[in-house]
Amino acid sequence: MFSVIVMKLNLTTGIIPSLNVSAGLLGFFFVRAWTKALQRCGALKHPFTRQENTVIQTCVVACSGIAFSGGFGSYLFAMSETIAKQSTEANDAQNIKDPKLGWMIGFLFVVSFLGLFSVVPLRKIMIIDYKLIYPSGTATAHLINSFHTPQGAKLAKKQVKTLGKFFVISFLWGFFQWFYTGGDDCGFLAFPSLGLEAYQNRFYFDFSATYVGVGMICPYLVNVSVLLGGILSWGIMWPLIEGKKGDWFPADLPSTSLHGLQGYRVFIAIALILGDGLYNFFKVLARTISAFASQIRSKSSTTTLPITDGNSPTADTTQISYDDQRRTELFLKDQIPNLVAFGGYTAIAIISIITIPHIFPQLKWYYILVTYIVAPVLAFCNAYGCGLTDWSLASTYGKLAIFTIGAWAGLSHGGVLAGLAACGVMMSIVSTASDLTQDFKTGYMTLASPRSMFISQMFGTAMGCVIAPSVFWLFYKAFKDIGVPGSEYPSPNALVYRNMAILGVEGFSSLPKHCLTLCFIFFAAAIVVNLIRDLVPKKVSRFIPLPMAMAIPFYLGSYFAIDMCIGSLILFVWERINKAEADAFAPAVASGLICGDGIWTLPQSVLALAQVKPPICMKFLSRSMNSKVDAYIAKIS
Repeated sequence: MFSVIVMKLNLTTGIIPSLNVSAGLLGFFFVRAWTKALQRCGALKHPFTRQENTVIQTCVVACSGIAFSGGFGSYLFAMSETIAKQSTEANDAQNIKDPKLGWMIGFLFVVSFLGLFSVVPLRKIMIIDYKLIYPSGTATAHLINSFHTPQGAKLAKKQVKTLGKFFVISFLWGFFQWFYTGGDDCGFLAFPSLGLEAYQNRFYFDFSATYVGVGMICPYLVNVSVLLGGILSWGIMWPLIEGKKGDWFPADLPSTSLHGLQGYRVFIAIALILGDGLYNFFKVLARTISAFASQIRSKSSTTTLPITDGNSPTADTTQISYDDQRRTELFLKDQIPNLVAFGGYTAIAIISIITIPHIFPQLKWYYILVTYIVAPVLAFCNAYGCGLTDWSLASTYGKLAIFTIGAWAGLSHGGVLAGLAACGVMMSIVSTASDLTQDFKTGYMTLASPRSMFISQMFGTAMGCVIAPSVFWLFYKAFKDIGVPGSEYPSPNALVYRNMAILGVEGFSSLPKHCLTLCFIFFAAAIVVNLIRDLVPKKVSRFIPLPMAMAIPFYLGSYFAIDMCIGSLILFVWERINKAEADAFAPAVASGLICGDGIWTLPQSVLALAQVKPPICMKFLSRSMNSKVDAYIAKIS
């Protein structure tokens, strides 16, 4: 279920909220219901524990995480002919590889486990010595701990009922909308709720329960930043640049050409993403080096890293509570031998160095060897940064691999495909590394066995390597226009990643007039905005938008931003009316909306594969166009 949801989000906008809380909540509900049924039959005597709840949550999140790190909405789909056709450069046979279920599963199996082995030797340093926070992992642990108390179990039951109710509402709403999509640009997705001219510039509410739910989960600042990005791009910049048609770019170019307006949309978005990503990369790297230096200088082994927002290191923690003593004791008791970690990493690295060049001949064995030598360091940096900020920079590390390996290979030797494949290798390692350490933190807080957590993560990853490609294959076969701009599943990140790879091997020569100048301006602006956010007080910085979030609608439009802001507005009003109730039930309502609409995609795909067409096309026309249509119909009848 979560793999389907993540895949849908991947192929629509690429904004994926944390599903840890939803996984913990649903894991508690389903297994508690199952164990109660077994108890009534006399087949089970032991209660369902929070440690088991943690292990289940770990497995589910590991499985659905492959739907993101597998690159089905980014680097992997960027290799396809569908995306290559949207670029005029590097669309030759050696830079194209269409998705096939067999090679996708094989590729994921040989790259997805390395990240798990790379951070196992560092688990004690991260969790106990450095006492990293891992906000999502800690929040999930508190939630699971609360479930397994009498009061928490009662609240969890109410939360699950709320989730189930909104799941059904969202599913039925998706089913209802389907009836009106019997043609191109039909249905509620094409409803010009803010007027026809606004609709032409992609400002409209598309009635998506998924993104209303995402808006309720994402912080207010993210939602407002996305909306501001849509207003800046589609409301101001693109109309102004379109007015330069014939001067800045040829007037006769198709709307999808990267030498025209589409080029500004894609490359300015890339500049913002790279500026934001690189700033945060160097910021986290600087904090990591500083923390290491401070740890080395410290003579006391009990001093922790300076992980607070202030400049002073955290206080000495020689007097720790009984709870922390018990957690540390259990965390250190059930160890995973370092020999297993080093041996596992080496064995899988050798297998993948031999195997991957057979899947991608353009990615030579020595490119992969260099990647695997560097990857553990980057995996540590990402896991450490995630512990500090709750922000995984997996996609940024992947983009660095695109540029370095792509430029090394060169355009004539399939550098675009080599860069995208290297991005997949790097993203898989650093993403699974941060996920595992996040889950180790949850296990530490719930007294779960680290060995059980690691094995659960292994099982979840193995399941994801099969389930995620199968779910993508279902989408790919059911929806023929997947990856096409303006379709239901445009997969915007795939085009962005491919054009990053083209930039890496070809340089800036293919950009339209003044596009490079605008890219430099927005790249610098992203760095400056982030710098200001870090320098001003927190009460001011919470009102400064996030450049990465602003970049997302530059290519897609503002419709999903309006959905997300409506989700934020619902939450804001709810918190003003009854904050305690909103805090308790808003995540359940949001999860229900996301899950119901996401799961509707499965029967919709089956109907599409069976060639069952919706019976009605609901379309919106201007008054003058409607008069012409009526006159034409009257004439032919």
